[in-house]
Amino acid sequence: MGAKDRSNEIKVMRIYEAPVKVVWDAWEDSKKVAQWWGPRGFTLTTQSKDLRGGGTWIYTMHGPDGVDYPNKTKYLEVDRYRRMVYDHGGNDIQKPLFRVTVNFSEENGKTLMDMTMALPTPEAAEETRKFIKKAGGDSTWDRLAEYLAKESGNKEIFVINRSFEAPIDRVFDAWTKPEQFSQWLSPTGFSMKFLRSDIQPGGSTFYVMTNNTDITMYGRASYKEIERPHRITYTQQFCDKDEKISRHPLAPTWPETMLTTVQLAEEGPDQTRVTVIWEVYGAATPEEMKTFADSRAGMTQGWTGSFDKLEKALKL
Repeated sequence: MGAKDRSNEIKVMRIYEAPVKVVWDAWEDSKKVAQWWGPRGFTLTTQSKDLRGGGTWIYTMHGPDGVDYPNKTKYLEVDRYRRMVYDHGGNDIQKPLFRVTVNFSEENGKTLMDMTMALPTPEAAEETRKFIKKAGGDSTWDRLAEYLAKESGNKEIFVINRSFEAPIDRVFDAWTKPEQFSQWLSPTGFSMKFLRSDIQPGGSTFYVMTNNTDITMYGRASYKEIERPHRITYTQQFCDKDEKISRHPLAPTWPETMLTTVQLAEEGPDQTRVTVIWEVYGAATPEEMKTFADSRAGMTQGWTGSFDKLEKALKL
């Protein structure tokens, strides 16, 4: 989740492409917060919300399995557009699990969200980290980025973050050295082989992925930016074995061209956060845009499987 100043704390830092007022409003307005709060697949019903010191937010999280999770957040401190402190994870029959401090600051029209979750003990913090990872809790902050892109620029994007216990240069190499990239990028159950690899600005790749039974997919990527060690952008398309543009074999209405932006940030000497932003590039039909917007759960599953493989590779 991020570098830990003290072992009983969990840190989350995100930079959002929106002014601090827009970000704050997304937290404050019950209708807006319902668009992004919680892991992917969850929905939210607010019974009451009073965002001020001493106020409470009473809401219910509805899981994709139909289970309801009642919550009662107690706000201890609220400094509008700057800071909030609240107790999280409690309800009428359960004490809060941890205390959250969130600081907001703006620079050049972007908002830094700096969050600290304080738990009673290092052991409780470690268990919470495991729970958040298993439950996909970090996707809450990815969903916020997607909501803000839609709210501020009417733009559909997909965002996923993951922190890796490895130096930033090591992680950057895993994205830019073909022999490393091919070991982890493909979905779970698939293997990948580069038929051509020229990973540099203006360069391109051509590759094949297969599950070694009934599915074989070809694709190509064209690199636009590579700024070591913080940023990589490339477009990608599905194609046939002769490198002619085609469509996803299992999703014929998937957009023809996607733009991938990879951002790497140091969270400590041996901790790197990777942010992947996916968006449609070039012309797309309304049906294709809807297919993209409706596929975020599947994209999360696919990237999570790839990131699990990357995590293992970085430990070798």
